[in-house]
Amino acid sequence: MPKEPKKAAVIMGSLSDWETVKPAVQLLDKLEIPREAHVYSAHRSPQAAADFAAAARDMGFGVLIAAAGMAAHLAGALAARTTLPVIGIPVNASLDGMDALLATVQMPPGIPVATVAVNGAYNAAMLAAQILAVEDSALAARLAALREDMTRCAAAKDAQLQTMLTM
Repeated sequence: MPKEPKKAAVIMGSLSDWETVKPAVQLLDKLEIPREAHVYSAHRSPQAAADFAAAARDMGFGVLIAAAGMAAHLAGALAARTTLPVIGIPVNASLDGMDALLATVQMPPGIPVATVAVNGAYNAAMLAAQILAVEDSALAARLAALREDMTRCAAAKDAQLQTMLTM
Protein backbone atom coordinates (compact mmCIF):
# COMPACT_ATOMS: atom_id res chain seq x y z
CA MET A 1 0.00 0.00 0.00
CA PRO A 2 1.53 3.39 -1.00
CA LYS A 3 2.27 5.84 1.77
CA GLU A 4 0.25 9.03 1.97
CA PRO A 5 2.36 11.99 0.84
CA LYS A 6 3.56 14.24 3.62
CA LYS A 7 1.84 17.59 3.96
CA ALA A 8 3.35 21.05 4.24
CA ALA A 9 2.09 23.58 6.75
CA VAL A 10 2.24 27.29 6.01
CA ILE A 11 1.93 29.26 9.21
CA MET A 12 1.81 33.03 9.30
CA GLY A 13 1.99 35.22 12.37
CA SER A 14 -0.74 37.53 11.12
CA LEU A 15 -3.29 37.58 8.32
CA SER A 16 -1.46 40.69 7.07
CA ASP A 17 1.32 38.28 6.01
CA TRP A 18 -0.98 36.56 3.49
CA GLU A 19 0.12 38.53 0.39
CA THR A 20 3.75 37.70 1.19
CA VAL A 21 2.97 34.02 1.83
CA LYS A 22 0.61 33.47 -1.11
CA PRO A 23 3.39 32.52 -3.61
CA ALA A 24 4.38 29.63 -1.32
CA VAL A 25 0.83 28.31 -1.17
CA GLN A 26 0.46 28.67 -4.93
CA LEU A 27 3.68 26.74 -5.60
CA LEU A 28 2.75 23.98 -3.15
CA ASP A 29 -0.57 23.66 -4.97
CA LYS A 30 1.15 23.64 -8.38
CA LEU A 31 3.43 20.83 -7.20
CA GLU A 32 0.40 18.95 -5.82
CA ILE A 33 1.74 18.99 -2.27
CA PRO A 34 -1.03 18.61 0.29
CA ARG A 35 -0.95 21.65 2.53
CA GLU A 36 -2.68 23.62 5.20
CA ALA A 37 -2.33 27.29 6.04
CA HIS A 38 -3.00 28.85 9.44
CA VAL A 39 -2.53 32.05 11.41
CA TYR A 40 -0.74 31.34 14.68
CA SER A 41 1.22 33.99 16.48
CA ALA A 42 4.23 33.30 18.67
CA HIS A 43 3.04 36.18 20.85
CA ARG A 44 -0.75 36.43 20.52
CA SER A 45 -1.57 32.71 20.34
CA PRO A 46 1.56 30.95 21.63
CA GLN A 47 -0.26 27.88 22.95
CA ALA A 48 -2.05 27.25 19.64
CA ALA A 49 1.27 27.59 17.77
CA ALA A 50 3.02 25.26 20.20
CA ASP A 51 0.21 22.69 20.10
CA PHE A 52 0.18 22.68 16.29
CA ALA A 53 3.95 22.21 16.07
CA ALA A 54 3.97 19.46 18.69
CA ALA A 55 1.24 17.51 16.85
CA ALA A 56 2.35 18.27 13.27
CA ARG A 57 4.21 14.99 12.66
CA ASP A 58 1.26 12.93 13.90
CA MET A 59 -1.05 14.98 11.64
CA GLY A 60 0.97 13.92 8.58
CA PHE A 61 3.14 16.97 8.05
CA GLY A 62 6.70 16.64 6.80
CA VAL A 63 7.75 20.29 6.87
CA LEU A 64 6.60 23.59 8.36
CA ILE A 65 6.93 27.01 6.73
CA ALA A 66 6.61 29.96 9.11
CA ALA A 67 6.29 33.60 8.04
CA ALA A 68 6.53 36.50 10.45
CA GLY A 69 7.68 40.08 10.51
CA MET A 70 9.12 42.41 13.11
CA ALA A 71 10.10 40.28 16.14
CA ALA A 72 9.63 37.18 13.92
CA HIS A 73 9.79 34.55 16.66
CA LEU A 74 7.25 32.25 14.99
CA ALA A 75 9.65 29.94 13.13
CA GLY A 76 11.78 29.49 16.24
CA ALA A 77 8.75 28.93 18.46
CA LEU A 78 7.56 26.19 16.10
CA ALA A 79 11.04 24.66 15.77
CA ALA A 80 11.30 24.46 19.55
CA ARG A 81 8.25 22.18 19.62
CA THR A 82 8.95 19.80 16.72
CA THR A 83 11.75 17.81 15.12
CA LEU A 84 10.29 18.45 11.66
CA PRO A 85 12.21 20.83 9.38
CA VAL A 86 11.07 24.42 9.80
CA ILE A 87 11.61 27.03 7.09
CA GLY A 88 11.35 30.66 8.13
CA ILE A 89 10.20 33.48 5.87
CA PRO A 90 11.21 36.85 7.32
CA VAL A 91 8.49 39.34 6.35
CA ASN A 92 9.29 42.95 5.56
CA ALA A 93 7.00 44.58 8.11
CA SER A 94 9.55 47.11 9.40
CA LEU A 95 13.22 48.05 9.06
CA ASP A 96 13.27 46.64 5.48
CA GLY A 97 12.73 43.20 7.01
CA MET A 98 16.17 43.13 8.63
CA ASP A 99 14.69 42.74 12.12
CA ALA A 100 12.66 39.75 10.95
CA LEU A 101 15.62 38.28 9.06
CA LEU A 102 17.91 38.42 12.07
CA ALA A 103 15.24 37.10 14.44
CA THR A 104 14.56 34.17 12.10
CA VAL A 105 18.11 33.21 11.21
CA GLN A 106 19.73 33.61 14.65
CA MET A 107 18.68 30.39 16.38
CA PRO A 108 20.40 28.68 19.29
CA PRO A 109 22.39 25.48 18.70
CA GLY A 110 20.15 22.46 18.35
CA ILE A 111 17.02 24.33 17.20
CA PRO A 112 17.72 25.20 13.55
CA VAL A 113 15.43 27.14 11.25
CA ALA A 114 16.21 27.15 7.54
CA THR A 115 15.74 30.76 6.51
CA VAL A 116 15.03 32.18 3.07
CA ALA A 117 15.31 35.77 1.90
CA VAL A 118 13.08 38.53 3.20
CA ASN A 119 9.64 37.92 1.61
CA GLY A 120 11.10 34.75 -0.01
CA ALA A 121 7.93 32.66 0.10
CA TYR A 122 8.46 31.05 -3.31
CA ASN A 123 11.89 29.74 -2.30
CA ALA A 124 10.47 28.55 1.03
CA ALA A 125 7.99 26.39 -0.89
CA MET A 126 10.75 25.17 -3.23
CA LEU A 127 12.87 24.14 -0.24
CA ALA A 128 9.87 22.48 1.40
CA ALA A 129 9.22 20.55 -1.81
CA GLN A 130 12.85 19.45 -2.02
CA ILE A 131 12.73 18.23 1.58
CA LEU A 132 9.53 16.26 0.96
CA ALA A 133 10.86 14.90 -2.36
CA VAL A 134 13.63 13.02 -0.54
CA GLU A 135 11.10 10.27 0.14
CA ASP A 136 8.54 11.00 -2.62
CA SER A 137 9.72 10.08 -6.11
CA ALA A 138 6.56 11.42 -7.79
CA LEU A 139 7.16 14.82 -6.19
CA ALA A 140 10.83 14.65 -7.20
CA ALA A 141 9.71 14.15 -10.81
CA ARG A 142 7.35 17.14 -10.60
CA LEU A 143 10.20 19.24 -9.19
CA ALA A 144 12.51 18.14 -12.01
CA ALA A 145 9.84 19.09 -14.57
CA LEU A 146 9.45 22.51 -12.94
CA ARG A 147 13.21 23.04 -13.11
CA GLU A 148 13.19 22.05 -16.81
CA ASP A 149 10.45 24.62 -17.41
CA MET A 150 12.56 27.24 -15.64
CA THR A 151 15.53 26.37 -17.88
CA ARG A 152 13.40 26.64 -21.03
CA CYS A 153 12.01 29.97 -19.87
CA ALA A 154 15.50 31.35 -19.21
CA ALA A 155 16.66 30.21 -22.66
CA ALA A 156 13.64 31.87 -24.28
CA LYS A 157 14.40 35.11 -22.47
CA ASP A 158 17.99 34.97 -23.66
CA ALA A 159 16.81 34.43 -27.24
CA GLN A 160 14.47 37.39 -26.85
CA LEU A 161 17.36 39.56 -25.61
CA GLN A 162 19.57 38.48 -28.49
CA THR A 163 16.84 39.50 -30.94
CA MET A 164 16.45 42.87 -29.21
CA LEU A 165 20.20 43.48 -29.40
CA THR A 166 20.24 43.01 -33.16
CA MET A 167 17.44 45.49 -33.83
